[in-house]
Amino acid sequence: MNAQHYTYRVIWSEEDGEFVGLCAEFPGLSWLAPKMEDALGGIARIVGRVVRDLRKQGETVPEPISARRYSGRFQVRIPPQRHRLLAVQAAEQGISLNRLVSDRLA
Repeated sequence: MNAQHYTYRVIWSEEDGEFVGLCAEFPGLSWLAPKMEDALGGIARIVGRVVRDLRKQGETVPEPISARRYSGRFQVRIPPQRHRLLAVQAAEQGISLNRLVSDRLA
């Protein structure tokens, strides 16, 4: 697994006064830096080290989100009253309940 294939993002931290590099597949890791590009480089380097260490120890290495397959389906539990209300709204708009919910999520 290539550490560059993981999902990275950089955010500004008012509290720290620096940029924070994050990796979705390794939520416990972060890297602070005064420059955005340094925060990204720092988190990528630390993830690379962690991946190497996990492999060396025979531990499971998380699969990058980009490599995972998604069906496009997931289940959500909502109160029956909300379900009814959404079904009515979908019927009034002449669309499926699935379409209504998908559009709202977008």
